[in-house]
Amino acid sequence: MESKRESTKLTPVLLIGVLLCLFSTVICAIVYAEEPLRVNTTPQTKSGQKKRTPSKPPARVDYSRFSHTTHVTNQKLACASCHTFPTTNWKQVRKGEAAFPDVAEFPVHSSCLSCHREQFFARERPAPAICSNCHVKVTPKDTARFLFPSLGDIGDSASLQREVVSEFAVHFPHETHMDVVSQNVQPVPDAARFVAASWSSQKKPPPVNCPVCHQTYKPQGNSSEEYVTKPPKNIGDDFWLKKGTFKTIPNSHTGCFSCHNADSGIAPTSADCQVCHKLTVATSARNDFAPTAPTTMNITDQVMLHAWRRRVSAGAFRHEGGAHPDLVCTDCHNPSRMNTVDAKTLRVPVTSCGGADGCHVTATSDEGGSLNFEIDQKKANGNFVCTKCHMTLGKEAIPADHLQALPKPSPAKKPN
Repeated sequence: MESKRESTKLTPVLLIGVLLCLFSTVICAIVYAEEPLRVNTTPQTKSGQKKRTPSKPPARVDYSRFSHTTHVTNQKLACASCHTFPTTNWKQVRKGEAAFPDVAEFPVHSSCLSCHREQFFARERPAPAICSNCHVKVTPKDTARFLFPSLGDIGDSASLQREVVSEFAVHFPHETHMDVVSQNVQPVPDAARFVAASWSSQKKPPPVNCPVCHQTYKPQGNSSEEYVTKPPKNIGDDFWLKKGTFKTIPNSHTGCFSCHNADSGIAPTSADCQVCHKLTVATSARNDFAPTAPTTMNITDQVMLHAWRRRVSAGAFRHEGGAHPDLVCTDCHNPSRMNTVDAKTLRVPVTSCGGADGCHVTATSDEGGSLNFEIDQKKANGNFVCTKCHMTLGKEAIPADHLQALPKPSPAKKPN
């Protein structure tokens, strides 16, 4: 009887325990239902350790291609960190009175070794790639270097000049210099004036300041041969590069340092590289140049090719052609607008092709304006290609400034 009573007393205790278990189970179910299931997505190895995702290897640097952007923009190095002014060879590159203090050689090895010791002593054959930035053959037996880029006026040098696209644009304020130069330059005598084959004289003398830096490159002059290379027999009206198409631009410090030097005190001095040399940013600007043209015409002259590739509007324009030699440079070029670092400001406006006498832009097509004629053709046939001035841009739609350049017709007079 006693044992039966004890079992009866334990029954409530067991009941309470069962209820507590059920309650805790319900609570856990509610909590897990409100919280999303977390899954460990990290790969596991057999040992249970997390597996690391391999990172991409860093991009390989081509040390045979020197980058001023890397050194100046990224590394914040000053020009004097590598370049010494003047270099020790300045009296040797130009002789006698032609010599002047200049940066006329690549930096010495010690300026590179502090950062590039690993690249200098790399086990690369026939020599480390970094050496090819300055050295011609990159072998210990031949230490010859390329001609330094600032020595474009040294035409008789035995050193080879490396063909590179400069990372710099030269900041040159034309408007500031024009008045100063004209005060120090005598007018060009009649005997020295350029005369085109089809013109016997010039209507007005050439400016005395612009030709100090810019001359007609390889003009035709009095020669009967007008083309740079021999064209095909059936050339007809098709375009072929002619002599006297381009103007030269300074390719050395010679003209600049005659005024900007330590003795004159005219700022910027010849040691202030960064004032004139500005690193340029690559742009998507399209030039009016056909890459296949030099090969087709067998044009290998580097001065011509450099100027041709940079033409932003009229790839077929010839400075020596037609009445162009009769014009003063400022008839087409606006010095106050030109910023040599910004190619857009160097573009000659199409309105200058009209001129005082309406050379290529006239009131109507009947008056002979070539711009009028080609616009009329383009409007009539969208596939028409303008070739009077352009090489590649003539395939595109008529630009707004071309349409605006056409004189507006005079309003009809009302009858009295």
